[in-house]
Amino acid sequence: MTAIGAITASRRQHGRNYAFLTGMLLLLVVAIFVLTLSLGQSFTPPGEVLRVLFGEEVQGASFAVGQLRLPRAVLAILAGLSFGLAGVAFQIMPRNPLASPDIIGISSGASAAAVFAIVVLSLKGAAVSVFAVSGGLVVALLVYALSFRNGAAGTRLILVGIGVSAMLESVVAYILSQAADWNLQEALRWLTGSLNGAQLGQAIPLLAALAVFGSLLLSQARSLDLLRLGDDTAAALGVRVGRTRIAIIVAAVGLIATATAVTGPIAFIAFLSGPIAARIVGSRGSLLIPAALVGALLVLAGDYAGQFLLPARYPVGVVTGVLGAPYLIYLIVRANRSGSSL
Repeated sequence: MTAIGAITASRRQHGRNYAFLTGMLLLLVVAIFVLTLSLGQSFTPPGEVLRVLFGEEVQGASFAVGQLRLPRAVLAILAGLSFGLAGVAFQIMPRNPLASPDIIGISSGASAAAVFAIVVLSLKGAAVSVFAVSGGLVVALLVYALSFRNGAAGTRLILVGIGVSAMLESVVAYILSQAADWNLQEALRWLTGSLNGAQLGQAIPLLAALAVFGSLLLSQARSLDLLRLGDDTAAALGVRVGRTRIAIIVAAVGLIATATAVTGPIAFIAFLSGPIAARIVGSRGSLLIPAALVGALLVLAGDYAGQFLLPARYPVGVVTGVLGAPYLIYLIVRANRSGSSL
């Protein structure tokens, strides 16, 4: 076999492996979704679950599945897809897994704006979402502008983001210290990252964000992969680096901020999804869809564990925070020893 033939065969094999592993991730998400609809404080047979999903009225199951479990599971999937997709996009651009929206302040920007809307302006619902999206976008542009000098270097971006995030967390703490009891409770519940009280109507902004911003990110998949080779190489291969970065930032911030506005900042989903996806499907090929599926899987599984597998009930953000913190420490140690790449 010639060298070209060997390379072609290797690429085909990798493509088959990539498709198989991505398909397995999708099946796993579907399996966990079905599990969360069937198993709770009581067991609902899959047949009854299907009848409820098709709109039939089933005594007992219609309330447990249709009103309690289904909205929660749907929001978990949509929020996980959004966090995972946006998180890996931010990590790939500077080629550093620490460049996650959780770490560089974008989630903090959305959170600070939402807390200001809830506590200071006494807003609710869609108005809070608008503030969260605007806050996330403003912080993302601010961090990018402050870190830009002949390109936005990964380390500089992360350090600036950490500093901005720390300032925003101080702002949030000050606002909460001045809040009335009723606003304080709502803000704290929102800041935890929770699917409690989920309603199917909340899925509409998430679906819209995935349709608009998710499609924009997927359309930039090839350019994003080329950016992993460095700005100069990507530009030589025809990527308009500046324009591509702006499009990716706007799309990723739109996804992060919308998901944060609906569920609160579910800790470390954006941070964990990309590296886990890279370990599963390999570093070759686009990580966007695998990372999105990993994000959905983490939120679904974390929420189910927080409800039924632990001694007490915990919001999903608490569960994912416990999982993500040790991995963050591991990545920092690894980066100090050998440099970092996704």
